[in-house]
Amino acid sequence: MWGIIPAAGIGSRIQPLAFSKELLPVGSRLDNGIERPCAVSEYLVERMIHGGASKICFVISPGKSDIMEYYGASYGSASIAYVVQPRASGLCDAIFQAAPLIPADESVIVGLPDTVWFPERALAELPDSTLSFLLFPVDNPQVFDAVVLDDGMRVQEIQVKREDASSRWIWGAFKMPGHVLEALRQLWLSRNREDEYFGTLVNAYLAQGGEAIGVKAGESYVDVGTLHGYRSAIGLLSEAAQHDNLTGARVALGWPAGRLPRELHDLNRE
Repeated sequence: MWGIIPAAGIGSRIQPLAFSKELLPVGSRLDNGIERPCAVSEYLVERMIHGGASKICFVISPGKSDIMEYYGASYGSASIAYVVQPRASGLCDAIFQAAPLIPADESVIVGLPDTVWFPERALAELPDSTLSFLLFPVDNPQVFDAVVLDDGMRVQEIQVKREDASSRWIWGAFKMPGHVLEALRQLWLSRNREDEYFGTLVNAYLAQGGEAIGVKAGESYVDVGTLHGYRSAIGLLSEAAQHDNLTGARVALGWPAGRLPRELHDLNRE
């Protein structure tokens, strides 16, 4: 299974930074008893691995080589690949840059790298056979993409950043077979690539007879793309660490290959 991580945005809401927003230090890990900071995007990478992904593709802009330097060729058990989005043209364009890598019969997960959410294994609840959205309850759905469901949990509409959002459930990640990804890409091309947001494209897909379901397996969700969200993420991670009887740091699934632990743990240099 593949995971696609769109990471080409400039992160204007939280600038200025001296590095890509996906590498913003949020929370920490324990390694051999030593606590180390980790990048916000590592939380999504780990959740994708929990969800079954063994190959992960970062979609980056030409100026984001620091993401490549940080992650290298792998993270834990997952291999890492990179494709370049030549210019920022919205989420749909970013996702479809990676489409040539995804076989028609293989599933793919898509998530946002500047988010932190729980439970960690929620992606495993999504089916492999259809387009499905992992949903989270929030108090301010108007700033996200709210998902309207029928009684059978089928998606009726995605309300993209609407002030009058009628659902408090938003999508935080989604999964689909490779052939559905290609069908969506073809629809996007037929619409002259005008869909910037994935939600508007899905609405067109549904109008043409496509199907999608929502899975209410999410419990908490924070967008770390603003200073308020950053502070909220720190609080959310602190709560989770206390619940797990830890000291504030977690034991991670692995290390980014570009930051191997042997380069960090020379005690004579601490």
